[in-house]
Amino acid sequence: MKVHVHLAYGFGEARWGRRFDDGQLIGVNERDAYGYRHAAPMVGAMTSSVDHPEGRFGRLVRLGFRAVLGFDFLHAWRNRAALRAADVVWTHTESQHLAVSQVFALQRVPRARQPRLLAQSVWLIDRWDRLSALRRAYYRRLIRRADVLTFHSRDNLAMAATRLPGTRRELVLFGINAATITPPVRDPAGAPLIISVGNDVHRDWATLIAAVARHPDWRLRIVSTKCPPALADGIANVEIAGVSTNSELTALWRQATIAVVPLSPNAHASGITVLQEAALNGVAAIASDVGGLRDYFDADSVSYYPSGDVDALERTIAHLLCDAGARYAQAVAAQRRMGPEGLSSYAFARRHVEISQTLVSGSDD
Repeated sequence: MKVHVHLAYGFGEARWGRRFDDGQLIGVNERDAYGYRHAAPMVGAMTSSVDHPEGRFGRLVRLGFRAVLGFDFLHAWRNRAALRAADVVWTHTESQHLAVSQVFALQRVPRARQPRLLAQSVWLIDRWDRLSALRRAYYRRLIRRADVLTFHSRDNLAMAATRLPGTRRELVLFGINAATITPPVRDPAGAPLIISVGNDVHRDWATLIAAVARHPDWRLRIVSTKCPPALADGIANVEIAGVSTNSELTALWRQATIAVVPLSPNAHASGITVLQEAALNGVAAIASDVGGLRDYFDADSVSYYPSGDVDALERTIAHLLCDAGARYAQAVAAQRRMGPEGLSSYAFARRHVEISQTLVSGSDD
């Protein structure tokens, strides 16, 4: 089985690898984007998309197509030979799988003769009802070329069942590099520190800041380039600042007493990367109960509160800050979920292989 992994422009192995080697990638990463290369020993051959060189004009044209179509068609077109040569194509988001389907359609590849296509979506179903009727019809036509639609949460899976009936759908739990694990500490030294990391558009910073502002003795560090600084104006115990190196981020994790992932309603497991980073760093975490996060961590592993509920979040933070034993037990439980047989980029890649094998063999088991 020959697998081709089609990723977004800028995520090709050469460019991503250079950024990784230079320490430009902040957070838990590895030398290939999302760790798909873990699957290489499990398949016959593996290739991945190439970021073809483009000048200023070429970039403008590519981004223009993306703005009009809603996906990066030109990047896929430039990789069309590698796409056609594969037995199975994996994609990471809807921007890639819609583009791949459009390439096959323009090449007039008969549906029965095209490579099998795993169409992974992240934001598409969340946004589906806001798309125009024309765009939904266009995307449905392209999606019919996919052999299986994959999603990171059961919430997304359930929504897809009503919006894209007649499609095969599978749950694929997202995982990060779990090679490095820091055991939890029962009672970290220093003053208590709450940290909150992330740049996702579904971060509910206002609720978190409102909860912390009620307790001047608490200290919150928001690590984000997307959180509006004005939200913390006049609140002395809240700091909003990004980090420029992984060493800085690691130092914050080592100082952290708890981590909070505040979220607005969504269906795509927003925040799951940070929850896994917290688990790997041995830090107890709190999260909004949205997005299908319980598929990854149960209530013993993460403390959940209703999205947007300032009072509930305040109570949850207060409980964990005051109970070192509860923090430790929760961090241990979350950390047990991580690893090759649990949540990890290795398990994520292996799941792709399992689904691909059913496609190539013609089995749905």
